[in-house]
Amino acid sequence: MNLPEQFQALRISQDNGEHAAAWQAMPSAELSPGDVTIEVHHSSVNYKDALAVTGKGKILRRFPLNAGIDVAGVVIASSSDAFDVGDQVLATGCDLSETRDGGYSEYLHLDSAWTIPLPSSLTLLEAMQIGTAGFTAALSLYRMEVNGQTPEQGPVVVTGASGGVGSLAINILSAAGYEVHAISGKTEQFDWLHQLGAVSCSDRNNLYLGERPLESTIWAGAIDTVGDHMLAGLTRVIAPWGNIASCGLAGGTALHTTVMPFILRGISLLGINSAQCPTSLRQQLWQRLAGPWKPQQLQQIAHTNLQRDDLFDYCEEMLAGKIHGRASVQIKR
Repeated sequence: MNLPEQFQALRISQDNGEHAAAWQAMPSAELSPGDVTIEVHHSSVNYKDALAVTGKGKILRRFPLNAGIDVAGVVIASSSDAFDVGDQVLATGCDLSETRDGGYSEYLHLDSAWTIPLPSSLTLLEAMQIGTAGFTAALSLYRMEVNGQTPEQGPVVVTGASGGVGSLAINILSAAGYEVHAISGKTEQFDWLHQLGAVSCSDRNNLYLGERPLESTIWAGAIDTVGDHMLAGLTRVIAPWGNIASCGLAGGTALHTTVMPFILRGISLLGINSAQCPTSLRQQLWQRLAGPWKPQQLQQIAHTNLQRDDLFDYCEEMLAGKIHGRASVQIKR
């Protein structure tokens, strides 16, 4: 199959500071280079995608670019020894929709260095239902366990629990044998969070984690998607030798805390950079996501399958806090 001379892509441009995003015909000659060319089947919607599509966040570092930080599809051409025509592959992060064209496009060139073979027990759709959100959750748990976290230490709490990363983190932690607690402002989703594996749910609006450098311990570890006051509060209540995986900033970028939890309780704050994760670790984690860490309630979490034209409204709703779970995007028609 040859790359057509032009195809449809969600192209984002900026002219005199004015943001513009639209599906449009794109010449194949303008596509970012790469040694693997794929026909795109599916993508997904992440918080970064919503910021990029709406122009409400500085995600793209050059213009114009195709949006979409996740992609899954089938190889139609390859100059890499690692991939053959017909291979099913995926990619997440790795500067997609930041410095190079992303997955909201019918065709895409990828760099083989960060292209991942689709695990045999996943479909292309499932890979995108998991996507960056699930990979981020898996990377968070991986780093916590490398640093000594075990289910025997006690419960792990997930903040921003109704979002994509949060809901998948609950499901993955539960599958890995952890007792999971959830924090969310969407109290109407508590029953749903219990179904995903949360033993208890707390309303973030009524949660008080104290103000002293050290408060009574509540949890053995945490996966935090919120940042700012929530993250600062967590440092005060995590039990000795516990870990906090910091993987989001939905609540803000600041962090006002003290060194006391780190030097008196030995807790660790782990930064989660899923976009630039080394390829060897990516492959390892995708095998876990296709195996023992595969979200058992994936269809309940990724309950929305969008068509191309649905993207714009969905991104606005996501930024307005009106959605829960994950959404995949059907690119191939």
